[in-house]
Amino acid sequence: MSISNVKHNKIKNTAILYELLSRQITVDVLNDTKNSPAVKIFKEFFNKNTELGKEYELYRIITEKKYSQESHAVKLLEAVISSRQRLSNRRLNNEKYNLIKTIKENYNVKDFFNTRLPNFKVFASIYKVFGISENPNPIETTDSTITLVEHITSKPKNDKGKSKVMENLSEQDKDLRLLTYQLLVDKFNSKYKSLNESQKDLLKEYINNLSNTNSLNEFVNSEIVKIKSTLKKYVVKVDDDITRIKLEEAINHIDTLVPSKVVKDKNIISLMRYYELIKELKDVTIRKTT
Repeated sequence: MSISNVKHNKIKNTAILYELLSRQITVDVLNDTKNSPAVKIFKEFFNKNTELGKEYELYRIITEKKYSQESHAVKLLEAVISSRQRLSNRRLNNEKYNLIKTIKENYNVKDFFNTRLPNFKVFASIYKVFGISENPNPIETTDSTITLVEHITSKPKNDKGKSKVMENLSEQDKDLRLLTYQLLVDKFNSKYKSLNESQKDLLKEYINNLSNTNSLNEFVNSEIVKIKSTLKKYVVKVDDDITRIKLEEAINHIDTLVPSKVVKDKNIISLMRYYELIKELKDVTIRKTT
């Protein structure tokens, strides 16, 4: 009798699919996408009547529930795995197939799955314990169980992220969910309507590539070069000596914004301020010529 391994496949991991759809909804809001496909997909596949919705709830329990004692964590895992075994694998696999098919029809799959999630290791371990066969690999089973027990017994983080928002949204009735989503879009548009195009593009890029550090680094570095070049063009047009000195200091300071490895919030905030400075310089120049 051979021992079987359970290989993790993030494209078939229910929690990862849920998280990526949640993230895509945020991206669609930022891009002002009308009738976001992600919202429709989310409502169709993740609700209390689908096997995907039921399995995600089990993922959520393991991910969010905390116990101080390892024995309690083990009992929780046993109870959740028992509940998972009562789900229909046939229906679940069919729903996953249709979900992935629908995602491919509406989004670029490479971009959609090109992300790193904070709980990836936990999600992968849950996937493996859910997929344990009749002849499981004892080492693989033990490793996954240890990972989950350590996670459950670790101190909780005070973080109300997108998953919690989407969880609350999914529990509402259809009309209320649609209203909530529309209010989210309206609130975003209202709050950021005064931003110029460069600032909006920066925010969109930041959200789109929040987990894709290489792409975000490249974008930020290219914007720094553009900003520096633009400011140098304006500095020669400034008549006031004090203003010119301040502007030259700003130009010299922008090189410190180049991210080392990871783009941080402070980098984005500083770039937003530089965009605002350029906007003001442009407005002043226009007023002088009129």
